Amino acid sequence: MMVAAGCGFMRKLTGAEAKAEAQATQLQELQLNVMRFADEYAGGIGEPVQRFQVETEDAAERLAAQNWRLSQATSAYTIATGANPVTNALDMVVLATLSRMVMEDSWVQEKYGERAVPIRDAHRKLEPGAWALVSEFLTETHVQQLHQVIDEWRERNPQVRAVAYVYFKDFARAVGHPRPGESQSAGSLFSFIGLDPLSTLDPAVQEITQTRYLAERTIYYLQRSPKLLDMQIERLAYQIAAMPETRGALQDVNRVSLAAEAAGNVAGQLPELLAREREAIIHQFMQELAAQQQHMLALVSELKGALEAGTATSDSVRGTLRGLDTLFDRFQKKDTVPAPATQPRKRFEIADYANAAREFAATAKQLESLVLQLNAGAPQVSDLVQRTVSDMRALVDFTFWRLVVLVLVLIAGVFAATLAYRFVGRRMAAQRAPEAVVRDRI
Repeated sequence: MMVAAGCGFMRKLTGAEAKAEAQATQLQELQLNVMRFADEYAGGIGEPVQRFQVETEDAAERLAAQNWRLSQATSAYTIATGANPVTNALDMVVLATLSRMVMEDSWVQEKYGERAVPIRDAHRKLEPGAWALVSEFLTETHVQQLHQVIDEWRERNPQVRAVAYVYFKDFARAVGHPRPGESQSAGSLFSFIGLDPLSTLDPAVQEITQTRYLAERTIYYLQRSPKLLDMQIERLAYQIAAMPETRGALQDVNRVSLAAEAAGNVAGQLPELLAREREAIIHQFMQELAAQQQHMLALVSELKGALEAGTATSDSVRGTLRGLDTLFDRFQKKDTVPAPATQPRKRFEIADYANAAREFAATAKQLESLVLQLNAGAPQVSDLVQRTVSDMRALVDFTFWRLVVLVLVLIAGVFAATLAYRFVGRRMAAQRAPEAVVRDRI
């Protein structure tokens, strides 16, 4: 009974209703194909863009690539979740074609050159898949007309780079399509604008179908939302990195890291560096010590020679003084008895004393020159040398004046001796004269 009652509620589909059901099934299949292509499109663009970001070190270039990747993926997912599967397919064709044109004109030729070629090749590879979506409901005439409209729009807008959100409806109106009367033509490309594919269905079935499509689109977009969110967060990171303040901070951090690395290298090389510097200091110190030692040896040798010369001079002066003392002692004795005529008397030579004085002067000059050398090479013996020079000068002065006094005394003595000799000679002559007279008388 329940089966019979159920069968009673069932009714046979008419030819129009069967056609509408088939059309709804076809539209559902087209919608699934658009969604599948949107996933393929977002993944195909994302991979070469990520390689481009890895290869470049410029934060601005990474940000531009991330913006392109995010806009392409967002546009593809937005198109795939549209209400009209036919319009979605047309929008996907416009997106793929215009993006490939921008990549060829702007990225490869103007901005990045060969580095953007992999991204351009990815767009060229994905574009035929977008055109395959519309091949199920567009004729060759429609396809040619769509190519013509896209080329015309690109010629009018060569400076536009953000084509991710250019849709077929707005796109067609921007180039003046459809023209008057063209949208009402059943064979026109623009007859798809505003077309409701579900209009032929029963209202109850239409509501159920729209609800099912809405649920499918919502689930589809929610599943892709985390991926889009990741892209947006990554773009935010690139935006922060491209800011001048962030660049300055990164440069400061880089300088700090370089300084830390240099400090680490220096710390690692510090033991070897200290050992090398210590060895160099010791070597330099020993060289300076050897040089000073040689200099001091030469100075000591010269000082020894000077002291030996001073000793010899002192001995000579002592001998001279002893000779003078002997001479003075000789003149101080009174010789009342004349010396025999046969004994030779030593003649006084003033030249000997003059030679002795010249030798004293020469010795004093040598000592003074030696003292000057000692003063320049060894400041520590300066006081000793100065005292020695003072003593030697005092000795020379004393000796000179003693010689002067001696010469004067000798002159006076010679003069007195001459006078005495004459006086004694006359007196002896006077004594001999009476004796001779007496002998003559006898």
